[in-house]
Amino acid sequence: MSTTTTTTDLIKRVTFDRATITKHPEFKAGDTLNVHVKIKEGSKERIQIFKGVVIKVQNGGMGKSFTIRKVSSGIGVERTFPLASPAVTKIELVSIGKVRRSRLFYLRSLKGRAARLESTMVTAAKKIKAPKADKKAKAEAPKAKEAAPKES
Repeated sequence: MSTTTTTTDLIKRVTFDRATITKHPEFKAGDTLNVHVKIKEGSKERIQIFKGVVIKVQNGGMGKSFTIRKVSSGIGVERTFPLASPAVTKIELVSIGKVRRSRLFYLRSLKGRAARLESTMVTAAKKIKAPKADKKAKAEAPKAKEAAPKES
């Protein structure tokens, strides 16, 4: 029994040492991601973006993997990526989906508009919030000048 424990500990240590640790955004099922994947074609290497909805996230730690689904030319395509894979160069969070499940396999049977999830855009939300704050500051600036005592 002790040999099994030490063997698994050795395997974990070796895989942890070999894995390249890169920082990725936190995401969950229902979020839309852009995954930049290295593709090798002969002697050439290029990066291809795979954009889709996360339908499941498995495991944790170094063995964490996630599955993304997209519809390309009317055909559903699912791809599973290990998080610590050297083929995954970058992960971008496009939008945060509002879902109440951790596994979204029911999306496989839905088509068209029915397959869309309610979501909030990540980049657009940041851009929208900043101008509103500026408008409030500009609106309050004349009030502050009126409230200040006038020097004669």
